[in-house]
Amino acid sequence: MEDSTSARRSGGIVSVLAVAGIVASLMQTLVVPLIGELPRILHTTPANASWVVTATLLAGAVTTPMIGRLGDLYGKRRVLLACSVPLIAGSVLCALAGSLAPMVAGRLLQGMGMGMIPLGISALRDLMPPERLGSSIALVSSSLGIGGALGLPFAAAVAEQTSWRVLFWTAAGLSVLVAVMMWLLVPATPARAAGRFDPVGALGLGAGLVCLLLAVSKGADWGWTSGTTLGLLAAAAVVLAVWGWWELRTRDPLVDLRTTAQRPVLLTNAASIVVGFSMYAQSLIIPQLLQLPEATGYGLGQSMLAAGLWMAPSGLVMMLVSPLGARLSAARSPKFTLVAGALVIAVGYGSSMPLMGSTWGLLVVTCLCSMGVGLAYGAMPALIMSAVPVTETAAANSFNTLMRSIGTSVSAAVVGAVLAQMTIDLGGHVLPSEDGFRAGMLIGCGVAVLAAAIALTIPNRSSGRPSSPHEKAPAEPSAAPAS
Repeated sequence: MEDSTSARRSGGIVSVLAVAGIVASLMQTLVVPLIGELPRILHTTPANASWVVTATLLAGAVTTPMIGRLGDLYGKRRVLLACSVPLIAGSVLCALAGSLAPMVAGRLLQGMGMGMIPLGISALRDLMPPERLGSSIALVSSSLGIGGALGLPFAAAVAEQTSWRVLFWTAAGLSVLVAVMMWLLVPATPARAAGRFDPVGALGLGAGLVCLLLAVSKGADWGWTSGTTLGLLAAAAVVLAVWGWWELRTRDPLVDLRTTAQRPVLLTNAASIVVGFSMYAQSLIIPQLLQLPEATGYGLGQSMLAAGLWMAPSGLVMMLVSPLGARLSAARSPKFTLVAGALVIAVGYGSSMPLMGSTWGLLVVTCLCSMGVGLAYGAMPALIMSAVPVTETAAANSFNTLMRSIGTSVSAAVVGAVLAQMTIDLGGHVLPSEDGFRAGMLIGCGVAVLAAAIALTIPNRSSGRPSSPHEKAPAEPSAAPAS
């Protein structure tokens, strides 16, 4: 009876954290159906309206490493609950917005909630029994892709059938529900690290990332050789170099670069950048192929809602694959699962060459790519947590999530540049050409193969799952961190 109660409790924790991850990742695709309408809704230009998308990317990338460090210092449950506050506030602010400034502010707040995902994965190391740790990590990690895949049809359906404001009120309601579930079902977690929060490191990393990601995400609009783009890239290089110098010399760094430089962590993070790139390329290409008019000869003429529904099964595939990935990691190793996932992504992209001409063919492509992403995303946190001390679990996982975000940003820039260069003219409208789409898919395939090659160089570990505090208790501070 005790074992049954413990299993139900563990299952409830995993379910809550998975739902939290899905809701947080939903914020990324929430505004996709509104992109064409945002200039009218917000009384602004299309260029200014694009900040509604960019703001969430920047806020998520900048705050995720900070949230991870705070989780290690003050307890992951406490910080998870704190992350729900900007999610709720941002959703409400967006729902009430009538102009650009409050909408961008709300989207910034929503982006801050993205730190829930790596923090929830890290909390599993404290909360799960060893035999359930691997499968729990895989499921919660896959929530990032599940929320992204299911978010598009959900957002399209709500936006088409009701007011766009209902979309954000729904997001606020889901965020409140997640907060209540976490409060009731997720137990307190210990503060694993000692020391103080590093505000100088947080400001330095934030400034460097803003410069880098702004240049990458806006370079196509501003011009890759423009003074603004080149100036931001130069500033990013200088600021991040100074930040690294500071982190190596401060007593309580935001990110322990010595741990990050260890070969297992370094190579896993490198593979994460490349997997993030390969994962995102198809999510940029396939919606366009589905929605372009049939008059192009390769477009499939689907509505936004129909396109979202064709892509929705990929999120379910990711959810179904995550337990398989956990068993594969336990039997072989997380490294084996990461390599396998990257190769499955490559197969998915390769299959697009003969399957690109039909909706069913693109459904197969998205499901294969999502199957690979599910395997890879479940393996990466397991590799990170097996290589770092328990005092750095949340910070290291959050930094790994940042690496994935950088990969997706670079993917958007590269694929966007390819599609912008390879175009056709259809009745006065310039559209990406079929060759451009094929080139983008082949780039995704090649990058996925590169991810597998990087993953092969990760040193082997004797255990097929991450270590848990239940198995090994390294020396940890018994006192709470200094305030």
